[in-house]
Amino acid sequence: MMRSFLFVPADGGKKLDKALAAGADAVIVDLEDSIAPERKAQARVAALEFLKAAHTAKQRPRLLVRINGLDTGMTGADLDAVVPGKPDAIMFPKAEGGTTIVHLDAKLTACEAMAGLPEGEIKILAQAVESAAGLFLAGTFRDVSARLIGLTWGPEDLSAEIGAEANRDADGQLTDPYRLARTMCLFGAAAAKVPAIETIHVDFRNLDALRRDTLDARRDGFSGRLAIHPAQVPVINEVFTPSAEQIEKAKAVVAAFAAQPGAGTVGIDGKMYDRPHLLRAQALLTIAHSYDAAIIAEGIETAEQRDFLEASGCGFGQGYLFAEPMDGARLGAYALTRAVLNPLQRSYGILRNHQGTAATASSSDRCVWSNDRQRLNL
Repeated sequence: MMRSFLFVPADGGKKLDKALAAGADAVIVDLEDSIAPERKAQARVAALEFLKAAHTAKQRPRLLVRINGLDTGMTGADLDAVVPGKPDAIMFPKAEGGTTIVHLDAKLTACEAMAGLPEGEIKILAQAVESAAGLFLAGTFRDVSARLIGLTWGPEDLSAEIGAEANRDADGQLTDPYRLARTMCLFGAAAAKVPAIETIHVDFRNLDALRRDTLDARRDGFSGRLAIHPAQVPVINEVFTPSAEQIEKAKAVVAAFAAQPGAGTVGIDGKMYDRPHLLRAQALLTIAHSYDAAIIAEGIETAEQRDFLEASGCGFGQGYLFAEPMDGARLGAYALTRAVLNPLQRSYGILRNHQGTAATASSSDRCVWSNDRQRLNL
């Protein structure tokens, strides 16, 4: 799962390196709107160089390239230039219905063959509702291609097409035409069984407004968001990372149904929960576990530490914890476990070495300690 997708112009120079270090789950190298027509060729060269360099890093975000749409006549040149750089996915603007995905899939297959890459390796994130035609075709993406990993939308191109003066009102809320477009993207993604990704928030200096808007997106069913500035990334990641409270509630729902096999409903603390609640709880726990590895990796500072974790058979989501009481205490940390993590607050110990010497821990009252190296399977 990816929470944050940070745009950066393909000819952005040092901005490309800054984007890699911004903490985003994915970086989108843009060949479309941010690149003037006369600079497209140069930007393609820069994009390829960046992709090749980024692949040498031990840890990196997912790498996407936003190409120019099929109607521009530049799609082929974009793909020919960047596919040899092995991007993880192509961001596909103005993807007007499932047939356009089939078209792009075929182009990618040919380019992968020319570059010596396995067929289907490069995925597609579709900007599905950026035009009036796209809005009416939002429900046609199901089963069109195994490459499709998500749908998103864009009010800016849509407002230009219909001749609107603005797409938000004086309070910053989307006006009716764009609430409809957003909703169609959400349901189109659900019908296609892929994640829905919320569009950009253009006022990148107003992080409070971004937070409110992103909380609304999470509430409604979006699983991530596009970003246009590195400062937006921490807010987006925080909002789309399940909190400790949400995780505990989800665990309680799953446990209640597990204790009553075959039950259609269960009661927890005086409230009734049915099967849709179970599905949502299971989905939230899946998302939470998918973020464990990335969060733990932030505390790994040397190759020795990484080798020790791997040799322990722990991976980066499970392991042993051997420690004294915390809040600034000295920790003899053999590894970190899911029990240590509060993803929302980034609460974890930093493993210094595996000899039981001092380690640093950020404060958290949700840690579970094991003083006998007991395996913690959480």
